[in-house]
Amino acid sequence: MTSPASYGPLGRLGRWTAAHFSLVAAAWVVVAVGLGVLAPKVEHALSGAGWEAVGSESLEVREIADRDFAGLSSSALMVVVHAPELQADDPAFRAVLDDAERTLTAEDRVTDVVAPQVSEDGHTAVIQAGANADSNEMVRAAGDIKERLQGADGVEVALTGASGMWSDFNEANKSAMLKSELISWPVTLAILVLAFGSLVAAGLPLLLTILGLVASAGSLYLGTQLLDISIWALNFALMFALALGIDYALFVVMRFRGALFGSGLPAEEAVAETMDTAGKAVLFSGLTVLISLSAVMLVPSPAFRSMALGIMLSVVFVLAATLTLLPAVLAKLGPRLNRLALPWVRSGEHRSPRFAAWGERLWRRPLPYGIAALVALVALSIPVLSLDTGMPSIKVVPEEDGSRVAYGQVQEAFGPGAPGALQVVTPAAEAEAVAATAEADPGVARVMAPMPGQGDLALIGVVPTADPSDPAVGATIDRLRAELPSAALVGGAAAENHDLEQALAAKTPLVIGVVLALGFLLLLVALQAPILAAVGVVTNLLAVGAAFGVAKWIFQDGHGASLLGFDSQGFLDAWAPVFFFAMVFAISMDYTVFLLSSAKEHWDRNGDPKDAMVGGLAHSGRVVFAAAAVMVAVFFTFALSGPLPPKEMGVILGIAVLLDAALVRLLLVPVALRLLGRWAWWLPGPLGRVLPRVRFGHA
Repeated sequence: MTSPASYGPLGRLGRWTAAHFSLVAAAWVVVAVGLGVLAPKVEHALSGAGWEAVGSESLEVREIADRDFAGLSSSALMVVVHAPELQADDPAFRAVLDDAERTLTAEDRVTDVVAPQVSEDGHTAVIQAGANADSNEMVRAAGDIKERLQGADGVEVALTGASGMWSDFNEANKSAMLKSELISWPVTLAILVLAFGSLVAAGLPLLLTILGLVASAGSLYLGTQLLDISIWALNFALMFALALGIDYALFVVMRFRGALFGSGLPAEEAVAETMDTAGKAVLFSGLTVLISLSAVMLVPSPAFRSMALGIMLSVVFVLAATLTLLPAVLAKLGPRLNRLALPWVRSGEHRSPRFAAWGERLWRRPLPYGIAALVALVALSIPVLSLDTGMPSIKVVPEEDGSRVAYGQVQEAFGPGAPGALQVVTPAAEAEAVAATAEADPGVARVMAPMPGQGDLALIGVVPTADPSDPAVGATIDRLRAELPSAALVGGAAAENHDLEQALAAKTPLVIGVVLALGFLLLLVALQAPILAAVGVVTNLLAVGAAFGVAKWIFQDGHGASLLGFDSQGFLDAWAPVFFFAMVFAISMDYTVFLLSSAKEHWDRNGDPKDAMVGGLAHSGRVVFAAAAVMVAVFFTFALSGPLPPKEMGVILGIAVLLDAALVRLLLVPVALRLLGRWAWWLPGPLGRVLPRVRFGHA
């Protein structure tokens, strides 16, 4: 039996939690109850907007319009009344129009209600209502008001504009997430039972998931009392709580079984050994996830930062539960862990004979397998070179939703660019000159009369010739900013999207560089092998590139659009390269740590390159395979859900995990270990004296 002094800090922590189950369980009950009481409130406290670039010109225009122009900013509400057979002077049409005006006037979150603008054919009228709250609250207001709008026979009424679109999108997204979860849970449970081989053991990831979700939801609610947090933060927190809860529980439980049943150690000692090996790998894995997601904080957008925050909170709580509560529960269960086991389960099996045989095959013939995997990944990555991105168009909203229907009606009545009119704030003395310059621009369809505001300012509406999501509108915005006087500021919803897209494009290389550099440094510390750390990062990058290559083929080119049930926008949403890259890289690093920490454990034991490669694959391959199967099942269910962004997320993440597990972790990395041999574990003397000493064995 190993003496307690020979265990590392995590081994000693595991031993302590095993000996103090009641105390650990009580502490987690306090956390779960304390934050769980707040969790139900979080959905209503989270924001629906925040898709903006902090410090941008367009955001300044919104703030000025809210302050000096009766709230007629991009957050203003736009109600559209449309009748194919009737005109605005018809009594039935007029009654619906008057009712809509009364509904808007009665709303506290609305300032002035502007007189309706009627189309030339008289079949469409648009009412604008100024925002009396911030953009997030106006999205909530849009959700409340659209329920109170009443149409009539032959007369339609709907709410559109930026606030209306985000309201509809958030509701559709919530419905899609619930649908995806209903589909994914039975599949996940089935895979878990097969992976763990026991109903009791299969319940442990659910314990971690529920704790992580409840705690992060409660924490997010507390966060909303200090800052705006996107509703997407909760969605992603749920996904990562489930994914990482399964990953970490698989790795720890498999190792505990080997120690308890295979080595015959007492439960407390088995826990200590498990946490000194698998627990250490889980800690490094969690740190890589946190580091990857922390880089997203470099993007100057409240929505992105709060989404990253939500995921990081779920990771912190799942990681904490894995390192404290899970070992305590495992020690308490002991041999009962295998209750309700499947007939073929061998309780002491930690080393997989099948993956050991696969490792032997790769050791004998590395080049054919390695070249095939490399060629496949490079071929799938090539389309990334022609990837186009853009901010979401109205196509992210379901076709039947009011904001999309009204959007089309506005375009048909007033022109393609009417739903995304630009707003120019200028000194009143320069208003006429600014209007004339704007009117002369080839990308402008028409210019509204200057609107006086408080102070010496004027607001000019500028309607582009193209749809707001068309790249031509971005070019028009850039030209106007270059041609107009320096005191004139160009804003509006389309400009806000353009500025956020520009900010994302500027920050993406930095975020990717930070993720890669920090990921390499953490692998270097964990593995004590610079060449192998570089291999881990480069192979991760290949899997990510291949996933985005497939995403370009599907979402930009539209292949499979009818099968997945979406209309191609002709581009990938602009947040995908930076945000999904960080998520995919974090998950890929998860598997990298599991595989290479196991290989390092064997290398530290005997210094044999073959044993490191084959043994590492034999001891971690089944965990990587099972965890990937669960993640792919979960992510692909999002590809079946309603709005386009969840489809993009599900496809990109699902394909990335599939490629990472099948071609990288279980093929390309073992081949690299085989070809590098002892060089994989080479550590220069000066570097070895600087790095903290890390071992994944307890002896």
